[in-house]
Amino acid sequence: MSAELSPSEQSVSAMSIRMAVDRLHDLQANVERVFQGKTRIVRLTMACALAQGHLLLEDVPGVGKTTLALALARSLGLSFQRIQFTSDLLPSDILGVSVYSPKTGEFDFKAGPLFAGVILADEINRTTPRTQSALLEAMSEGRVSIENVTHELPRPFLVIATQNPLEHHGTYPLPESQLDRFMMRLSIGYPGPRVERNILLDRRVEEPVNALSAVLNHEELSALQRLAESVKLDESLADYIMTVVEQTRRDPRVRIGVSTRGAIGLTRAARAMAVLQGRDYCIPDDVRELFVPCLAHRISVASGAGGESRQFAESILEQIVAAVPTPS
Repeated sequence: MSAELSPSEQSVSAMSIRMAVDRLHDLQANVERVFQGKTRIVRLTMACALAQGHLLLEDVPGVGKTTLALALARSLGLSFQRIQFTSDLLPSDILGVSVYSPKTGEFDFKAGPLFAGVILADEINRTTPRTQSALLEAMSEGRVSIENVTHELPRPFLVIATQNPLEHHGTYPLPESQLDRFMMRLSIGYPGPRVERNILLDRRVEEPVNALSAVLNHEELSALQRLAESVKLDESLADYIMTVVEQTRRDPRVRIGVSTRGAIGLTRAARAMAVLQGRDYCIPDDVRELFVPCLAHRISVASGAGGESRQFAESILEQIVAAVPTPS
């Protein structure tokens, strides 16, 4: 599946991958010191960060969504801000405001908490659609426009949002345009009995995540992201992705199919997953593992199709994927 490389290119590529696997192993181990029993979720979260995507964690309260977000943020060694989304939060509370300075006679921009490397948007669906929309430009373009002035955000820039299921009181559904900005949506689920028992025995008043230190620096993370960008994706895999994407647009149960942004996000995530597996090329398994995390939240179920829950959308996507032959 990978293109022919010269011996020198092969050795450089292999060395880069080996180094990346070692550093990513350190990152995973650090996160799992406080977020235990969910190795697949941790690796998908890492793939999202490597692919420079944004992550949505959706589950019931108290299963570790915030812990995972905090553990990753601390482990990556980037500047960090936590924004607690509430019904009275305003866009200016996130983006910042221009304040008049009597000294200069001009307006000075005071940056809001969005200007950080990692943003934890906690309970994002507890704020109004107007405030949710303040994140659209930031998440898609890495900058914000305020009073006709564009402000660049730090790079790397990662939004990790948590949300409770819509059946909980006081929540607002995220619109399709907002959901489409997230590369992945993950559901953590309850820990296994043995892991949960260990948590009960080990947990004290102090949160263990507060003791975590960074295992990567800014330059290392940027290098890993560039390495993920260079991973090769065969044309047969691109055709495979596009066949599934097109089927979501034709399925009568689906009102809105997967967007082009969604297809691009899936290919970026597949490249990142290949790096996590120690390869400089993608294989079908990289793509298959990511169809539901990367695409299920991007489809909107048609009215009268039989259900509107997250699980129903995921079931439709799984059926579509199962009907498309996997490239050999």
